[in-house]
Amino acid sequence: MDPVNQASDNSVVGETAGSVPNDGTAKRKTGSGPLTGPKEGWTSLAELVHPLALVEGPRLTIASHQGKELFGFNVKDNGDIVYREWAPNALRAYLIGDFNGWNRDSHPMQKNDFGVWETTLPANNGQPAIAHDSKVKISFVTPNDHARQERIPAWITRVTQDLNVSPVYDARFWNPPKDQRYVFKHPKPPKPASARIYEAHVGISSPDPKVATYKEFTRDILPRIKHLGYNVIQLMAIMEHAYYASFGYQINSFFAASSRYGLPDDLKELIDTAHGMGITVLLDMVHSHASKNVLDGLNMFDGSDHLYFHEGQKGRHELWDSRLFNYGNHEVLRFLLSNLRFWVDEYQFDGFRFDGVTSMMYTHHGIGTGFSGGYHEYFGPNVDEEGVVYLMLANEMLHDLFPDVITIAEDVSESHDQALVGDKSLLMWLIDAEIYTNMSTLSEFTPVIERGLALHKLIRLITHGLGGEGYLNFEGNEFGHPEWLDFPRAGNNNSFHYARRQFNLVDDQLLRYRFLNEFDSKMQWTEEKYGWLHSQQAYISLKHEGDKVVVFERGGLLWIFNFHPGSSFTDYRVGVEQEGTYRIVINSDSPAFGGLGRVDESTRFFTTPFSWNGRKNFLQVYIPTRTAIVLALESTL
Repeated sequence: MDPVNQASDNSVVGETAGSVPNDGTAKRKTGSGPLTGPKEGWTSLAELVHPLALVEGPRLTIASHQGKELFGFNVKDNGDIVYREWAPNALRAYLIGDFNGWNRDSHPMQKNDFGVWETTLPANNGQPAIAHDSKVKISFVTPNDHARQERIPAWITRVTQDLNVSPVYDARFWNPPKDQRYVFKHPKPPKPASARIYEAHVGISSPDPKVATYKEFTRDILPRIKHLGYNVIQLMAIMEHAYYASFGYQINSFFAASSRYGLPDDLKELIDTAHGMGITVLLDMVHSHASKNVLDGLNMFDGSDHLYFHEGQKGRHELWDSRLFNYGNHEVLRFLLSNLRFWVDEYQFDGFRFDGVTSMMYTHHGIGTGFSGGYHEYFGPNVDEEGVVYLMLANEMLHDLFPDVITIAEDVSESHDQALVGDKSLLMWLIDAEIYTNMSTLSEFTPVIERGLALHKLIRLITHGLGGEGYLNFEGNEFGHPEWLDFPRAGNNNSFHYARRQFNLVDDQLLRYRFLNEFDSKMQWTEEKYGWLHSQQAYISLKHEGDKVVVFERGGLLWIFNFHPGSSFTDYRVGVEQEGTYRIVINSDSPAFGGLGRVDESTRFFTTPFSWNGRKNFLQVYIPTRTAIVLALESTL
């Protein structure tokens, strides 16, 4: 028997079968939200067992995804400031900051029956009592030693760090005058039919050894992304993280955009400018874990080990050295769901890429566990049902509120990052040391360079054509970035050498990187025209091990790859379903892309109505070694 149902004062147990509807509409009493106090509410058993009952039922009501309007700092129309914080373990709480000279006793807060502390600061002549961008904290008295503990408000929207003083962040009351707030100028672009994603990190988006800014990204990188033809940007490391070298995955302030790149309005301008270019913007959302920082994070927020997180070892990730959320707690759900809505409402993000959902879905968090594809590995006692339900809630809520929102989950039981901290980038794997000596057009076009450039193009193109419903590129790989990614840390003497993207290599007309960059642009814009990513999956008509030739059809296009290291093929026969006259739309061997120019792109290819490789027609092509050509019906050009 379900213990919740069994404990209910009107449990169906004991009722006669005839008095209980069998359609799931039997009623039970529930409590309501913590801000309004207890009162009777009703929900059906059907709703109770459905995960959305956590959102739609009386327990959470509207506050389930609009917690930012209740918690943290909210300024009323008359200038009054209302501040609320959930900290049930604390004995006393006080709001302190620049506004009261950091007086620890002048502004006590009141605690309700649900562990929520609250205080109201009346306006001064219609103006908020706390100055815009001034520093604030909450000061707790907790059990045990009854000592004061200062914390950064959990719902704060701006924090700053001065490493010359301390690595600990300062919370700031962000409330610019209405006439100084950023006003979005461009509507959101329509949801893209195909997702061609450019994954980017603002801080590394400069050739200079420094932390780049939102404004620099807007000015320097957005035009590059537009030129390349990507229609979605996935921004990582935006949510404020304690340690730059964590790649943005040790979040301490979930509602704050990282101040190391600039002001909140600078991020809004970045997103707004991207929208003006027709580019959708996704946020790399980290709800899989949180920084273990105490002084400027959620850890031990009210002195307890189990406020937002699971208690004890269950609440700690062994490999990430971070805290794990308790997705079964209603206030944690409110915090996380409201966090999602906040980033859409406040910053106009178009969707999210949820990081590390493997850790959320399994109690083992993927640690020491292999995934071979068997169902027993994905279903069973290792599944964290609360984590899975949270992902269901988040996805359902977002699509209900914002029908065109994009949600993507990163499950590392299928793949993981590469080219990080000493590993090689794709081009380095292909040409290794010659990346430093022979990438100039003034240097010898060696067999190693020829092979590396050719395979770099073929690998990306076949992934684009066969990979699935979307394509993702990490910034720099489009032009064959020569080095791995590593952030300043003690292990590399805090060097920025690898924490940058060398876009200057593309701009130098004497370097061969520009050929790879332009090939990437050709791929993206051709997909924009033919839309193979949102077409049916490809029909692969040929995989010839001896010839190293792959042929497939997708999006109305005929794709032909020759991976052979030494053999070119004349009059090579390939099957195609649709009859007609075909022309080349992508040619990896074009001199414009650093190729040898062995293919005549003016050639017209005529089909013959004779079955070949399971297709109704065939045509014949010249396909040089390590070359790919993509053909389209002449009528579509």
